[in-house]
Amino acid sequence: MDNKRLGKALDIMRLAEEAAARPGGISLVQIVDTFGVTLRTAQRMSRALEEAFPMVQTRTDKERRKWWQLPDSRLLHLQGIRDSELSALEMGIRRAEREGAATEVAALTSLRNRLLATMPPTFARRAEVDAEAVLEARGHACRPGPRAQYSALVLGAIDNALKGPFTMQIDYAGAQDAAPRSRAVEPYGVLFGMRGYLIAREIDNGGKYRHFRLDRISRASLLKDSFVRDPGFDLGQHAARAFGSFHSEAEYGPVEWRFAPSAADVARTFIFHPDQQVQDEADGSLTVRFTAGGWLEMAWHLYQWGAAVEVIAPYEVRALVDAHRRSDFPSLP
Repeated sequence: MDNKRLGKALDIMRLAEEAAARPGGISLVQIVDTFGVTLRTAQRMSRALEEAFPMVQTRTDKERRKWWQLPDSRLLHLQGIRDSELSALEMGIRRAEREGAATEVAALTSLRNRLLATMPPTFARRAEVDAEAVLEARGHACRPGPRAQYSALVLGAIDNALKGPFTMQIDYAGAQDAAPRSRAVEPYGVLFGMRGYLIAREIDNGGKYRHFRLDRISRASLLKDSFVRDPGFDLGQHAARAFGSFHSEAEYGPVEWRFAPSAADVARTFIFHPDQQVQDEADGSLTVRFTAGGWLEMAWHLYQWGAAVEVIAPYEVRALVDAHRRSDFPSLP
């Protein structure tokens, strides 16, 4: 289907949404105003609506104007929420946050969460990711900072394998490998951050989930076999075991940070971890607790807070932060 025909089809779907959403339906004049088309085009669209949706109801009012109404909108509900619609909501939330409109932020956030809750988890996560991509593509958002470069061919192969799901073969050079070594794996997902990782289980190697750095995968290809995903694996829960994208079972444990009263208001606006617990202290400070791993990535983040944060746990992160403070490196403002 070419772009012109696709655009017309999308217009008819949107017209069906309007006919279902308006209590009295939609008239030709309203079609002209809503879509910015001529009366002749509006007439063609109304005829296409009747052909595409036989259940549409029509009526003529006292002024001899014809109205179209779609009483059964279950088919439309199956569409879920589009990435452009979700990105518009996100932009509205961010704009309200910048303007200090707390009531609007709460209302729009509640609406976004309810819409996502009506969608299957897989579609909801995809919509959120797509919405971020739309914001970036429109120039309304970007991801500053350094990041590793990855092969587009490798990422494309991983994407196709995850859709199957299919087993795949990767040529991977581990930290101890002098040259890339071929491995057959079952892919489960990708983590992006300062570094990106493929989460996969190496076939015939114990079934343990491993993290393969994307920048160390020189080649990736699909194998002919599909596989049955572990129903107990949840990408969101797996990602939450780390503060960033680096995972280490040896570093996994309770985390507790206390932000000074001077930094509490700013820290309260951060989501340090999806499962964080926040507690306001009597002296005006703020305590944040969660469970995760990745000590170095935690320390990298905490360096910018300077003396405004006290690391209560884990000890290893406190040692890194204290060592940084004893050095000559200035803290970020």
